[in-house]
Amino acid sequence: MWILTLFLHDRVKMFEYDNKDEARTEFEKANGCKILSEIIHFRDFEKRGS
Repeated sequence: MWILTLFLHDRVKMFEYDNKDEARTEFEKANGCKILSEIIHFRDFEKRGS
């Protein structure tokens, strides 16, 4: 999961994406102060047997 965080003048907005390509495209389009984060859940590792 990918999270795009936008810091606006009076608020913070967060958007969730399932794949990196879609998140990266929206990150490039967004203006202002922004952070793109990858979120990895522990359960994802359990499912793979790691």
